[in-house]
Amino acid sequence: MNALDALGHALSISASMGWQILWALILGFLLSAIVESVVKKETVGRLMGDDRPRSLAIATGLGAASSSCSYAAVALARSLFRKGADFTAAMAFEIASTNLVIELGVLLALMLGWQFTLAEFIGGPVMIVFLAILFRVFLRARVLEAARAQADRGVAGRMEGHAAMDMSVHGDGSTLQRILSPTGRTSISEYFVMNWASVWVDIVGGLLLAGAAAAWVPDSFWQSFFLVDHPFVAKLWGPIVGPLVAVISFVCSIGNVPLAAVLWNGGISFGGVISFIFADLIVIPVLLIYRKYYGTRMTLFIFATFYATMVAAGYVIEILFGVTGLTPTERNADVIEAHFSWNYTTYLNIAFLILAAALVIRFVRSGGVPMLKMMKQPLDAQGGPGHDDH
Repeated sequence: MNALDALGHALSISASMGWQILWALILGFLLSAIVESVVKKETVGRLMGDDRPRSLAIATGLGAASSSCSYAAVALARSLFRKGADFTAAMAFEIASTNLVIELGVLLALMLGWQFTLAEFIGGPVMIVFLAILFRVFLRARVLEAARAQADRGVAGRMEGHAAMDMSVHGDGSTLQRILSPTGRTSISEYFVMNWASVWVDIVGGLLLAGAAAAWVPDSFWQSFFLVDHPFVAKLWGPIVGPLVAVISFVCSIGNVPLAAVLWNGGISFGGVISFIFADLIVIPVLLIYRKYYGTRMTLFIFATFYATMVAAGYVIEILFGVTGLTPTERNADVIEAHFSWNYTTYLNIAFLILAAALVIRFVRSGGVPMLKMMKQPLDAQGGPGHDDH
């Protein structure tokens, strides 16, 4: 196979994976937009003032109802920290924002199976508990104060404008009434489009990387790298190496799910897949943003503690699912759709593309386009654009 054929093969796999998961992505972002439309950001910071279990649980829940964009989650976490939120609670919010969101669960179920979705939603809280313990034991006041001083400088990162925007529905009425109102439908369209705009690069990048890995990296390499011939050692090795693969892949947010499917088919352990997916918050671009936000010492602390908790959560999942017999035994993640056909995927894609188009049209007609230009502008987390009526 010459270079051109090899490139075409990789791109065809990427396109096939993209087509396979398209309807699930649209559904996930729609459900997430509905949730975000009724969660007011102005109430978030005041509920996260300490690192008590109740505050961490609230931070986790609010994070799960937030955007899946890693960069927006990191930016909003800093903004919450600057406005008085406890640092541990802000980090819990950040983890939940990228690892416990609806669209990730939908995509994991489609590409890898429901066990991976369940593992993600169990492992996320486990990781947050471990992180809270590590922060309480090892985080020194001088490091925290230095991080606060650096955060208050307001050095620009990425996607800060998107993190600051509050398009939630205000006013009276039940949740369902607010969602179905004209303002609610506009809010949903805004969150839907803005969230897509914030992560489409990660999604495309993840598909391209996964396509290249599936097409160009032989199974024998993955099997050797993940120690497939030594099952017990492989279960120990997977959670350790999974986050490190993610760090160098540069793919964050839900864009790493296609590559996770390739790694699973290649032989990485079940816990290793979960640790890999968790690691979207320590990829190199995000680490560079941490350095801008909090300084070098806090960045190293975040990396070390996040990595340790990702490994630990992977082991917990490996053991828990192994004991209960829920660990998948088949390595048949949906990586390649052999050819186009009129099947349920095609019909679902057409239906959800029509729905997405309707949301985009409403977004444009309601004056949302200028918001796209504000996504990367540093904005005050409580003073971003919002709306009262449309």
